[in-house]
Amino acid sequence: PIFGAVFLFRKELINMKRMTSSEIRQMWLDFFASKGHMIEPGASLIPYKDPTLLWINSGVAALKKYFDGSVTPKNKRIANAQKSLRTNDIEHVGYTARHHTFFEMLGNFSIGDYFRKEALTWAMELLTSPKWFGFDLEKLYFTVHPSDKETYELWQKLGVNKDHIIFVEGNFWEIGEGPCGPNTEVFFDRGEKYDPNNVGVKLIEEDIENDRYIEIWNIVFSQYNAKSGLKREEYPELPSKNIDTGAGLERITCIMQNAETNFETDLFMPIINQVQKLASVPYEGNLVAYRVIADHIRTCTFALADGALFSNEGRGYVLRRILRRAVRYGRKIGINEPFLYRLVEVVGAIMNDYYGYINDKKDHIAKLVLNEEERFIKTLKDGEHLLLNQLEKFSDSKVLSGEVAFKLYDTYGFPYELTVEIAKEYGFSVDEEGFKKEMALQKEMARSARGDAQSMKNQSADLIEFIDESTFLYKETKVDAKIIALFKDGERVDTLVDEGEVVFDKTVFYAESGGQVSDIGYIEVDGVKIEVIDVKKAPHFQHLHTVKIPQGYQLEVKDKATLEIDVIRRNRIRRHHSSAHLLQKALIEVLGDHISQAGSYVDDTKVRFDFTHFEKVSSEELKKIEARVNEIIDLGLKVETEVMSLEEAKNSGAIALFDEKYENDVRVVSMGDYSKELCGGTHVDKTSDIGCFAIESEESISSGIRRIVGSTGISAYKLLKRKEELLEQASHQLQALSIYEVNDRLQSLISQSHSLRKEIEQLKSKNASLMVDSLLANALEKDGYKLLVSVVEDFDKDALGILVDQLKDKLGSSLVYIINKSADKVNLIASATKDIVKDKNIHCGKLIKETASLLGGNGGGRPDIAQGAGKDASKIDQVIAYLKNLE
Repeated sequence: PIFGAVFLFRKELINMKRMTSSEIRQMWLDFFASKGHMIEPGASLIPYKDPTLLWINSGVAALKKYFDGSVTPKNKRIANAQKSLRTNDIEHVGYTARHHTFFEMLGNFSIGDYFRKEALTWAMELLTSPKWFGFDLEKLYFTVHPSDKETYELWQKLGVNKDHIIFVEGNFWEIGEGPCGPNTEVFFDRGEKYDPNNVGVKLIEEDIENDRYIEIWNIVFSQYNAKSGLKREEYPELPSKNIDTGAGLERITCIMQNAETNFETDLFMPIINQVQKLASVPYEGNLVAYRVIADHIRTCTFALADGALFSNEGRGYVLRRILRRAVRYGRKIGINEPFLYRLVEVVGAIMNDYYGYINDKKDHIAKLVLNEEERFIKTLKDGEHLLLNQLEKFSDSKVLSGEVAFKLYDTYGFPYELTVEIAKEYGFSVDEEGFKKEMALQKEMARSARGDAQSMKNQSADLIEFIDESTFLYKETKVDAKIIALFKDGERVDTLVDEGEVVFDKTVFYAESGGQVSDIGYIEVDGVKIEVIDVKKAPHFQHLHTVKIPQGYQLEVKDKATLEIDVIRRNRIRRHHSSAHLLQKALIEVLGDHISQAGSYVDDTKVRFDFTHFEKVSSEELKKIEARVNEIIDLGLKVETEVMSLEEAKNSGAIALFDEKYENDVRVVSMGDYSKELCGGTHVDKTSDIGCFAIESEESISSGIRRIVGSTGISAYKLLKRKEELLEQASHQLQALSIYEVNDRLQSLISQSHSLRKEIEQLKSKNASLMVDSLLANALEKDGYKLLVSVVEDFDKDALGILVDQLKDKLGSSLVYIINKSADKVNLIASATKDIVKDKNIHCGKLIKETASLLGGNGGGRPDIAQGAGKDASKIDQVIAYLKNLE
């Protein structure tokens, strides 16, 4: 069985309840559910619409919407088990007992409901009751802030001895202005075995890193409002007080399974056991490498499952760094081939009770991991070769420049840490300050290049406060409406001239969203036509129509208008949007269930669909996908739209974007029984209205993300005609009678080309043979071998190689060096027989490098063969003289 770890229990803990990690997580949730808490589903590791966070990094991070008041929870009591990701201490992972990049926080929260008394009472019940965790109270220690006398007294009333309650000045949670308050922490005492110097509770009092007292729970009493200029004791109390807690699942599991560290629990040991089967050395004696691998594969698995992808920036770069760190530690224990992908299934099995979706995606995740491992292994090989070449240049100082280290990192993806490690093995150090300087320079250049493109616009208070209702009519294309608001540069105005934004009580103009562009068209007021060039959504979702007003005219609030969209354009957009739904379903059918949407763009000329996939889609697969979409179009399936609850939609099998957050009521678009998706866009009435669908291109846009561009209707016709025109051009150039003969003509030309190439090779060989005898006379006798240096003109690369090989065959033990002059440069080639490479210490790569530099060029290669080039032909005599004087 996968849970093969064996846990030994010390005598003093023989009565402690033994539980699996899954049981501990479930017991936490069951306990707080029994206290009236709503169990909040764990959020994705990728924050939803929160630019302040790269990852969800704590239990409360996903609940900010409740704490800041932007969303009111259905229940003010909440509990959760939240997966979290942090990399700020990544260098400690593997070296300590409790540092992780991926971990789970168990939490219970009160949003203006219960407070200190209930929070502490329930904490004591959960921790010590035999029905729940059943910890021995004598093993628990508690810290409180010196000012928090109420918590100090409450713990005593709940049975805690005074000498187990410790005042700690740092027990106060505060981040700038806003909600803050004291906190209390719960520690578990693992005994004197983990305190060899018998320091005791001073380890807690003085916050000394130790393995005896393990913090398992932190409870924050958010009761004050921090204000600048006030002393802490002067902070006013919050009218609505909150409870925010966090307990580490890995730590509690370590204690309840009496493990030496978190890594010897059932959360990690199955992974470690699997790695031992692949490594050349055991876990014992190589703890760091095994622990890094076990931690990092959990992180990669969950991040990829939640929609992250490997890339060179942002989250993708963090993920790439984590995986590459694991690969490097794999090399330390003798694993030089891809292996992390094999561990994904193990992670899925460990976490299946609560995170069943990992197993559903395990094949897709494993392929992404394998692709990234293979990419990095190639990077390691290429980068290591480049690094060793660079080290030769700094052999005098024994310090590799920061500029070179940065180039290896930036251009070739070679990790800086690995550069330092390899350089150290060869007796070199690396200029770290120089590296940091280059890194800072690159970041500054990137910021300058971005300019204002990514800067945020100033918030518009008028738009934020505008809450008047406006209705969008999906089916109509023309409607009479009334202006209810006008805006100019975000400010609300009574009259509008030139250009600005208009809001109507109702509209037929679709506002840009969900990847679909907005409608354009006209509004007519008092017989004057006014162009609508764009439509966006306001903060409260009203449609903002950007209009161009004719000179000499103005719009006023309460004006009545007739709104009419460009119907032909809307119909083309509808066709493309509906084809995107069919395309997604066809991709799943042909490529597999791992396919999910990663972005889309729909306008009147094309559909651009991004999707998760780990390899190029073959031409045969593209044909099947395109054919399948057209088959469904031809069936004329009815396209129906229905508004239902989110739960009903999901239960009906409707496809939703993984990281999208939906309202309680959603719009579901169905195309017969073939496709069903959550979607707010405009669509055709039946699939046959699409006409036809043609794929224009398929390409990679980032690691694990592919893009298909296609078109429908008249755009598809134009695309197919362009392809036909290209075939006709080819037919004309090939002198074929029609496009249907193009393939036959091409095959005939290819066959002729092969024949001519063979003839050319034979002529090159004959030409080289004719020169061999005349060049042999230039051979010099050296100490046990022959040196031949000759100058030729206008040989191509293949002929030069043939010439060198024939000369070596005739000479036997020899070094052949040919200088090939052409109009614009001088090419060099050196080749030596293997015996003199070994016996005479000949190295052609070094020889080419040294001589090419005399000609103002460069080159290099292996000991037995190398090539180079130079620019200054006037120095050829110097090269010949240099070579003839070789020892």
